[in-house]
Amino acid sequence: MEEERKHSLGFWLLVGGGLFAAFLIVISLIVFATLRSVTGDAQFASLGAGNIGVIDVDGVILSADTLVDQLRKFQDDSSIKAIILHINSPGGGAAASQEVYDEVRHLREEKKKPIIASIESEGASGAYYIASGTEKIYANRASVVGSIGVIAEWTNYGELLKWAKLKPEVLKAGILKDAGSPTRDLTPAERAYMQSLIDNMHVQFIADVAAGRGVSADTIRPLATGQIWTGEQALPLHLIDKTGSFRVALLETAKRVGISGEPHVVKPAAKHRGVLDLITGDADELFPNPAKLLERNAGFYFLWR
Repeated sequence: MEEERKHSLGFWLLVGGGLFAAFLIVISLIVFATLRSVTGDAQFASLGAGNIGVIDVDGVILSADTLVDQLRKFQDDSSIKAIILHINSPGGGAAASQEVYDEVRHLREEKKKPIIASIESEGASGAYYIASGTEKIYANRASVVGSIGVIAEWTNYGELLKWAKLKPEVLKAGILKDAGSPTRDLTPAERAYMQSLIDNMHVQFIADVAAGRGVSADTIRPLATGQIWTGEQALPLHLIDKTGSFRVALLETAKRVGISGEPHVVKPAAKHRGVLDLITGDADELFPNPAKLLERNAGFYFLWR
């Protein structure tokens, strides 16, 4: 009887130990998966060497924050041997595009980390602005490249207000304080003022593209009409360095930095919004305030329409 009790106790201890070990394994896997989702592949890939960081520049560029943050994380990661900007964008806000360009140039010149641009379908206006700051630009032959220009536009709904018998009242100090108001037409002085801002931004655009491409502003100025070209047309204009796919850019970049074989691609962690984010975040992001739908004043864009 005593012997049976010992065997029974040993059996249950074995079962309990096995269950506890399984529990620890499950918890470890959950923690690993959570850390991976939060920190991204780059943190785990950093254990090795010979990684290529790839940052997607997709859609209209309205804010520089995410792209600049991603660039800074990759520039400080010693396992990332080079960075490729995978671009598919018509451009975006003038200041946002310029801010990303400045970070690209800083990384290239101060940090000395190779950074390349690969244009997929669109690399126009603000997106081309950013690409011009890299060391080398690849583009598909049928991609859209260029559009070196500035645009500002808004909807004048003054007649709609008159129809609805609504009259805006504006108090101001400074004759140009409400220039670009969507409730009325521009005065000649306001039009000249707004055009001067656009012209100055255009000069900055040309100067920065010239600096990034290593040519004179006089070389870029004749191309800065807002016109776009295919990748094939852009090559002899020296707006890009080589026609080729992202795959070509990846393999040639890897070879250049001494990576043999298939390079390991590392992308920044994607931000996932959970229920808590929806509860604590700005409700206007999900449910725009109807009163704000008419608040469209002038904005300045490096954007291909």
